[in-house]
Amino acid sequence: MSLENPKRGLSRRNLFKLGGGVVAATILGSATYRYLHQGASVQLDRLGITLPKALNPLPAPPPDPALEIEKLSKLFTPNKDFFIIDNAIVVPQINPSDWKLTVDGMVKNSITISYEDLLARPMIEVDDTIACVSNWVGGPYVGNARWLGVRLDDLINEAQPAGNADQILSHSVDKFTAGFPTAVLDGRDAIIAVGMNGEVLPIKNGFPARLIVPGLYGYVSATKWLSRLELTRFDLKEGYWIKKGWAKFAPIKMQSRIDTPYVQESFPAGKRAIAGVAWAHNIGVAKVEVKINDSSWQEANLGPDLANTTWRQWWIEWSPKPGTHTLSVRAINKNGEIQTEKKKDVLPDGAEGWHTITVFAE
Repeated sequence: MSLENPKRGLSRRNLFKLGGGVVAATILGSATYRYLHQGASVQLDRLGITLPKALNPLPAPPPDPALEIEKLSKLFTPNKDFFIIDNAIVVPQINPSDWKLTVDGMVKNSITISYEDLLARPMIEVDDTIACVSNWVGGPYVGNARWLGVRLDDLINEAQPAGNADQILSHSVDKFTAGFPTAVLDGRDAIIAVGMNGEVLPIKNGFPARLIVPGLYGYVSATKWLSRLELTRFDLKEGYWIKKGWAKFAPIKMQSRIDTPYVQESFPAGKRAIAGVAWAHNIGVAKVEVKINDSSWQEANLGPDLANTTWRQWWIEWSPKPGTHTLSVRAINKNGEIQTEKKKDVLPDGAEGWHTITVFAE
């Protein structure tokens, strides 16, 4: 006869099960409590930080066309809206007093600096649009910000890398790695960023420090929660995503996107805007053209030209008649090169093609 009579309450076996569950819940709860407690502590420390000023601050941003054009991406993406893609199961909570950055590997002079040391170094501001390689044509995984940080080439030069070191392999505290060529330090404003859009770098965006390397997709360069910069060679070590079939070298492709109207949107016939953003890293956007149905390409109005490393907003006025309409956009860079129409998937080095959508005027 079974001793497990549900009418008589808990059996020994079920008691053990319940006990094990209580223990597991207690352990999980304890771990969660510690994480939340540490997170609250780190957030308080972060809020207490006053960022230094850049030696030569960039000019104040011009008026933002997005204030006048509904649903157009803002000139600078608000921190709270900035896209997040990373491998972190749990966002690292790093007390700035415990944070260290090491520069080592194939160098003559290994360097280790604290967060306080980093803030004491000369700072520059950089306007830069960063993008994820997994961003499909017209996708959301791109954003523009004004970053504050220390020049990466200054720190690397202090370490005196070996002449045959051809890769900077960046390490995150969560063990993520990403590598890019030393040749990329060609004068562009690559930085170890501590600030974003006038604020201390948000925790989800990499606090205490992250890398920003203009012109490269994030999977090879934009390491968050940075802990180490290792000088090495591509034939010796590979970053996390390279081992999974993505390209070693990853310059951001020229792209353009329609923000409004959105794909398959239905709206009343009548006057409205077609608008969006375009980017052509390290060259800059000179022109954006829009095609409506079978018409000729129309040149769009362009927003502020902050830098060759940032997106440019664009828009045209449109008065659609009732019916179905096909809209396409393409960018032209300052070298006169036209964004390719040929479609290509994101793997292994970024998507290509014109953003084309269908909408309905009623």
